[in-house]
Amino acid sequence: MDNSPLQVLTVPTAPYPDQRPGTNGLRKKVYVFQSRRNYLHNFIQSIFSSIDLRDRQGSTVVVGGDGRFFNTTAIEVIVQMAAANGVGRLIIGHHGIMSTPAISCVIRKYKAIGGIILTASHNPGGPDGDFGIKFNTANGGPAKEAVTNKIFQISRTIEEFAICPGLRVDLTTLGKQMFDLENKFKPFTVEIVDSVESYANLLRNIFDFAALKEFLSGENHIKIRLDGMHGVVGPYVKRIICEELGCPVNSAINCVPMEDFGGQHPDPNLTYAADLVDSMRDGQYDFGAAFDGDGDRNMILGKHGFFVSPPDSVAVIADNIFCIPYFQHTGVRGFARSMPTSGALDRVAKATKIELYETPTGWKFFGNLMDAGRLSLCGEESFGTGGDHIREKDGLWAVLAWLSILATRRKSVEDILKDHWLKYGRNYFTRYDYENVDIDAACEMMEDLEMMISNKSFVKQRFAVEDKIYQVEKADNFEYTDPVDSTITRNQGLRIIFSDGSRIIYRLSGTGSDGATVRIYIDSYEKEQIFEDTQVMLAPLATIALKISQLHHRTGRSGPSVIT
Repeated sequence: MDNSPLQVLTVPTAPYPDQRPGTNGLRKKVYVFQSRRNYLHNFIQSIFSSIDLRDRQGSTVVVGGDGRFFNTTAIEVIVQMAAANGVGRLIIGHHGIMSTPAISCVIRKYKAIGGIILTASHNPGGPDGDFGIKFNTANGGPAKEAVTNKIFQISRTIEEFAICPGLRVDLTTLGKQMFDLENKFKPFTVEIVDSVESYANLLRNIFDFAALKEFLSGENHIKIRLDGMHGVVGPYVKRIICEELGCPVNSAINCVPMEDFGGQHPDPNLTYAADLVDSMRDGQYDFGAAFDGDGDRNMILGKHGFFVSPPDSVAVIADNIFCIPYFQHTGVRGFARSMPTSGALDRVAKATKIELYETPTGWKFFGNLMDAGRLSLCGEESFGTGGDHIREKDGLWAVLAWLSILATRRKSVEDILKDHWLKYGRNYFTRYDYENVDIDAACEMMEDLEMMISNKSFVKQRFAVEDKIYQVEKADNFEYTDPVDSTITRNQGLRIIFSDGSRIIYRLSGTGSDGATVRIYIDSYEKEQIFEDTQVMLAPLATIALKISQLHHRTGRSGPSVIT
């Protein structure tokens, strides 16, 4: 056997112009990474080069992914390049699989300088699907814009990358693997860790597992159904919910991670998790939930498939926050929501006299507030909810939060939500997604829309639909000044706010790999009519939103791809 030190090579390369990381990293079709020479290597080198050499030398980096197609191929390259770039230790999830919340947890636990997460989140997987690479920094959260901009600038001028091509790591065996490299004084270490244990231990210190076990498997236990959607969260559900908290094994469905997510779209909403919704309709289950590909998003359902919208979910958790022991110990420092998310959380914040922050979309904005000790609970309308225990949204945490509330209140999901509406009134909320729209047509539409709403004459305009009249009170392109570091983030969505507080918001989303996604968000508050159908209640505002934007005409679409 050859025990000589492994060779480190410097390989010439040429840059690509399209490696700008979006809100959730770099996402492209799998074939882009496979067919473009050194496309993966260039981006990984750009990540390492963005870290000061002194910080990089001998450092610890965490690596894991949601198990999608190309995951193990990418990890092999990352290992070889980390070694060549002076990283001292890699911590990798068993079989290369680790949920995004768990990676955030492990970065923080081991004081790593960051983590590389291989996921395209809720986007489809498989050879014809999407692949993504996201860099999280030392706080465990997504890199801030200054870091992602630096990565992008390096990727545009990159001329070479460092790699140790002879290094082979075994992802199937737990424990440490050591490698001697030429011209390196210390061996390079790869540690394959149990993907679940550190994260499970964190949850044990947040929730009352004894009470949850009694609630889920005791004498008068409830029946639940959790859909892993063949993403990364399956092993976590099986170990924590089934094995530790005693739920029957058949409570967990689609919990074997698959490279193509079973041919499904691992997006926990009413469209893509329709099988779960259908299985809840006959009333045999009291609680249901679905998770996305990398385990950071969640959808909550009650008996008979009663749907809890994500803005309502975070508001209910906020109103019942002391059902979670962690917050009894830490107190509550603040609440936050992304700008497009409905104002349901604002009403709880006002009633409890707790500070409320409205941020752009993207968990990094919440992370900054958490690091400054200003934020305890936050949520986004895109099925993301989380606390300050990590710096990512956390699907399983949200489910355990809801189960803790149900165990304490001893009421159904539907009754808890209806009680909440009776107490605070109801924010009716919906989102229309127009996916894979021609990017030029979408950008042109948004530019014209911004010109229209920026005109002074637009304010005070009235729009009438049936017997309802809406008068524009304010219209702008949302910008955010971070209260921690005063950085300004502009162009975060076009807002039309009416005199009754109703809002229409338009955004171009950057989380897909094909074309553009135009999103329209509609939010309207009602104090009296709180038990009506959401789409019926919001139909007049939806009509106005389409009339103002001329979206169907401008994009050639007759209707949205997804309604949530």
